[in-house]
Amino acid sequence: MPHHPAPMSPVRTTRKGRFRAQPIAAVGLSALLLTACAATGGSAGNAVDAAPQAISSSSAKEAGAPTPRLVYTHDAGIAVLDATSLEQVASAEMSGFNRLNPAGDGRHVFVSTGDSFRLFDAGAWTEPHGDHSHHYVAEPKLTELAFAAEKAGHVVLHGGKTVLFNDGSGKVESFETSALAVAVEDGKLPSTDVYTTPEAHHGVAVELEDGKLLVTIGNDEGRSGIAVLSAGKGQDRKEILRNEECPGVHGEAVAANEAVVVGCENGMLIYKDGAITKVASPDAYGRMGNQAGSEKSPVILGDYKVDKAAELERPTRISLVNTETASLQLVDIGTSYSFRSLGRGPAGEALVLGTDGGLRVIDPLTGTVTTTIPVVGSWEESTTWQDPRPTLFVQGSTAFVTEPATRTIHAVDLKTGKVAKSAQVEHVPNELTGVKG
Repeated sequence: MPHHPAPMSPVRTTRKGRFRAQPIAAVGLSALLLTACAATGGSAGNAVDAAPQAISSSSAKEAGAPTPRLVYTHDAGIAVLDATSLEQVASAEMSGFNRLNPAGDGRHVFVSTGDSFRLFDAGAWTEPHGDHSHHYVAEPKLTELAFAAEKAGHVVLHGGKTVLFNDGSGKVESFETSALAVAVEDGKLPSTDVYTTPEAHHGVAVELEDGKLLVTIGNDEGRSGIAVLSAGKGQDRKEILRNEECPGVHGEAVAANEAVVVGCENGMLIYKDGAITKVASPDAYGRMGNQAGSEKSPVILGDYKVDKAAELERPTRISLVNTETASLQLVDIGTSYSFRSLGRGPAGEALVLGTDGGLRVIDPLTGTVTTTIPVVGSWEESTTWQDPRPTLFVQGSTAFVTEPATRTIHAVDLKTGKVAKSAQVEHVPNELTGVKG
């Protein structure tokens, strides 16, 4: 899918837990430049209005346990729910279509606004203290901290690193995920390593545990594959491997044993143990552009589309790619689904939310649908990809499913296979993510 989110209005928090749009005061030029340099490790220009806006533990309330929260977008902004009760904690007013990605630290969410990756503090976090931890809750807050971008794209979490891909410039920024909360406490962004691809494109990057960097290859005319770069810093990285047998490369996922995959219009590429392997589709056009991986399973769950000319194809088959055997299994689940229908359970189960309203639990090794859990009413995917549709988000052993038609969010207990709680929300939900607190 393309990324065309619209800019957001600046906001501030009021004491009643609601956000109201307000103009942001100008920041002194010298202060802004100093913060920008600190945030980029010497590469100025990636910070957007870096005035200190963090929530510190001294101003928060201590909780007896982690407090997971959900964050969803709607046509007028963002709302935050308590993930246990599904009660609204706060909301933020902002215009346009905004995309959400977890930042990886269990506390923050990136809001892709088109010209930035803006940081949203969900207001729940855990801090280690020796042999135990302290848990905190506070009012959620859209901070003034952001990484500037020209078409903010994918955010990837892997191996303790958070990686941002800038579609408009090809800039790849990576940082230690654990450094984020610490930096934000001081009102700044973490230092980043910056690598820029030879040509800008709608792409993705993954930093591997050994420090190597996997990046997509492409330009504004098309995308063709991936390259693996040596461990290092910035442009000092050297290309050590590439494969350009992946037209229309899109998305990424990681399976067990750090097998990294990207989808193609005619199959999937697997990078594992220093080699790239192509798994071909049985059809000349067999696109697997959206994937869901689990480090507890060697199998990647993907979509599968065969009609390149379709305005919107509504497939009923899913793809299961085994990264150990480099083999593909197609499974017809008997209903169509959307790009927001794919997820993985706590043990690596493949989860697919169908347009018949059922959440299918699938054994990824055999392709057997072990359970179908009725969750929402039947629905039809809109031809406009930004429009709300039932969306699946998994956190722990709970699968959260939105139902835009009824303004409802359902919590499905994957252990029991039943809907544990449902709650109507104030707005029609669109994108959905969460933090563990």
